[in-house]
Amino acid sequence: MKTQAFDFNLPAHLIAQQPAKTRNSSRLLQLCGDTGKLKDQLFTDLSELINTNDLLIFNDTRVIKARLFGFKDSGGAVEVLVERILDTQHVLAHIRSSRAPKAGSKLRIANAFDVEVTGREEDLFQITFLGAKTVLQLLDEYGLLPLPPYITHEALANDDERYQTVYAKHAGAIAAPTAGLHFDDAMLAALKVKGVNIAFVTLHVGAGTFQPVRVDDINDHKMHSEIYFISAETAAAIEQTKLAGGKIIAVGTTSLRALESAAANSSLVQASFDAPENSIHSNSNLLKNLNGQTSIFITPGFEFKVVDTLITNFHLPKSTLLMLVSAFAGFEHVKQAYAHAISSQYRFFSYGDAMLITKRKGIA
Repeated sequence: MKTQAFDFNLPAHLIAQQPAKTRNSSRLLQLCGDTGKLKDQLFTDLSELINTNDLLIFNDTRVIKARLFGFKDSGGAVEVLVERILDTQHVLAHIRSSRAPKAGSKLRIANAFDVEVTGREEDLFQITFLGAKTVLQLLDEYGLLPLPPYITHEALANDDERYQTVYAKHAGAIAAPTAGLHFDDAMLAALKVKGVNIAFVTLHVGAGTFQPVRVDDINDHKMHSEIYFISAETAAAIEQTKLAGGKIIAVGTTSLRALESAAANSSLVQASFDAPENSIHSNSNLLKNLNGQTSIFITPGFEFKVVDTLITNFHLPKSTLLMLVSAFAGFEHVKQAYAHAISSQYRFFSYGDAMLITKRKGIA
């Protein structure tokens, strides 16, 4: 398919610049992937739309304060955006400056500590954080939350709270799994009381999630890589839910990407490093790769093996996430749903409203 097919005109005022007043006060557009039928609802209606013994799967990654500002030895200003934490002292990062720093050069960050550029991996720079403190300690102390590029204000204290899910646990993402931002503790508790089961995966979202596809044919796009982990307990819960006839409901495209990567051909997933012990071995007949680096690119025609229902926000034009949703519910159905959302003044993107999408029949 052509990338242009996934473009649409979005009025700027529909790009949510602030979160809703409360987490679960957003709107919810329900889309039946089989028929294309749409229904306008509220996010608080969600508990009525999920059945007892269904399994909700959340991405429990935690957004790090990945944006840093500093200077080169020459005095030139630099902006560092940490893409991936490799260990306590080493990261891969994007660097913005008038000239790309060379290997061996040092950067002074926040007038507080030094880092050394040691090399490159394609578009990313290898950086060593110098001194006794760890990467996470220094990011927490001197970094800024990396709000998406379409949010025009600098990160504030309110963003530090609201651009983070209430169940965020494992630090490593530079973008929030935004479908999860709609859930608060009370809603999670109510779902459990109803008998809805809850499980977690971890996928550390990278900056590539905001990048539009820039090639004419989507088949020519090179997908960014992200690290994910799935516990043996989550894999077992998925198996049990499937056997009992329940639905697997992915909260967010990141949860879906982790789950479908785990079930995909192993050639799509590279072995990861420092995997938690409970994420190494799988007794699942469905999930084979419980941890790894995935560059899975889900487009129309993809064979879904795990997820039955998807909760997601509205996505950027020409984005890989819009292509994923189109694969899940059908291209024409999603196109019509987005047209309805725009005409009905839904709020878009990270701080925006949500969709509840059932998988189109005929998709495995």
